[in-house]
Amino acid sequence: MKNLELSQIQEIVDCMYPVEYDKDSCIIKEGDVGSLVYVMEDGKVEVTKEGMKLCTMGPGKVFGELAILYNCTRTATVQTLTNVKLWAIDRQCFQTIMMRTGLIKHAEYMEFLKSVPTFQGLQEEILSKLADVLEETHYSDGEYIIRQGARGDTFFIISKGKVNVTREDPPNGTPVYLRALGKGDWFGEKQQDRMNMQVHSQRRNCLFLHTFSVIIFVCLRCPQVQLKSEETKTFAMKILKKRHIVDTRQQEHIRSEKQIMQEAHSDFIVRLYRTFKDSKYLYMLMEACLGGELWTILRDRGSFEDSTTRFYTGCVVEAFAYLHSKGIIYRDLKPENLILDHRGYAKLVDFGFAKKIGFGKKTWTFCGTPEYVAPEIILNKGHDISADYWSLGILMYELLTGSPPFSGPDPMKTYNIILRGIDMIEFPKKITKNAGNLIKKLCRDNPSERLGNLKNGVKDIQKHK
Repeated sequence: MKNLELSQIQEIVDCMYPVEYDKDSCIIKEGDVGSLVYVMEDGKVEVTKEGMKLCTMGPGKVFGELAILYNCTRTATVQTLTNVKLWAIDRQCFQTIMMRTGLIKHAEYMEFLKSVPTFQGLQEEILSKLADVLEETHYSDGEYIIRQGARGDTFFIISKGKVNVTREDPPNGTPVYLRALGKGDWFGEKQQDRMNMQVHSQRRNCLFLHTFSVIIFVCLRCPQVQLKSEETKTFAMKILKKRHIVDTRQQEHIRSEKQIMQEAHSDFIVRLYRTFKDSKYLYMLMEACLGGELWTILRDRGSFEDSTTRFYTGCVVEAFAYLHSKGIIYRDLKPENLILDHRGYAKLVDFGFAKKIGFGKKTWTFCGTPEYVAPEIILNKGHDISADYWSLGILMYELLTGSPPFSGPDPMKTYNIILRGIDMIEFPKKITKNAGNLIKKLCRDNPSERLGNLKNGVKDIQKHK
């Protein structure tokens, strides 16, 4: 919550409602599916897991917060020790607030950028990218924004107020007034010979997008099958239960997976040839990759050397380059979803989380394996293809060491470790300088600064030494 804007916090508070429990009542039961997060106002509760006491909590404590991220079972039981008063909010309300406020804010920044003469000829996709990297900052009257001679890397656009531009006269250091800037003007595009910029009033702008919905993975089996007419031709058959798909409301995700995979023609993506159905099951006839899962090989070896990791990373980069060129985000990269063909090349499989979002667009679905989830997904800011590049950095680290850089005893702790950033992780010596450099460039907290999401796109990754 501390990462949200004040206006969003206010809307969340306005939507919360009071709940009261008597002494010896069960608020949350371990194993149940929940959708509420609670804030305690008064009373005391006890938290237990598998019958063992973990702790007691009093006023001001929050519990059940994983439920507002996605549909999951409760990891502990919370029982009242006294009469208790709580405030609650459910996942659907929280997500609606995040998406609505995020989209409104994004629309505001788009309109602002369109009002700047220099940007009026730019395409929607480029304007959307610019809006994504803006950060709103406020300055008081008389405050300096930048000082002459100081190094800087920030480009400013004025959204409100006025700014005076001055240059110091070398002989005596007296500031010489040059001009005034107002709404729609910009400065800081050149980082050398910087002049003094002093606020006359208030100013400027930015954006953070928030929100998401829920996705659940569908269980599958993949037996090997053959053609009756030609037994030398083998395929993999993915079998899905219709009842399970309906019960978990995954119809749209299955349709999306089918469409994306049938249209994907890449040497680094497993082919889907045909689909069938009967009264109980859906069948997906797929390319048979007989080299096995990359995860199994990694588990047996413990870790890979630099050259092996470079090879498998290259395979994934080729798959991502193909998908992203079609406006598709993958969102489920991990060793378990890479299988090897008979030549040893790695191919992406399982497109249950993949989604066609187009170009310059974002999505807010919370999905993925906890250790691989990008910060912007955790923070409800909306995400795009740059989330795939984050997961690529995590994959590299895991292939080189045998375990991902961010992991905790439960998903919430893992998410908090992720939010601390890659710079807080101590890289082992087995990760070479070049590999570590690439991982850190892929795992930048700010999606706009990630390698793969810069001016040259995926070519920046392909050319990395």
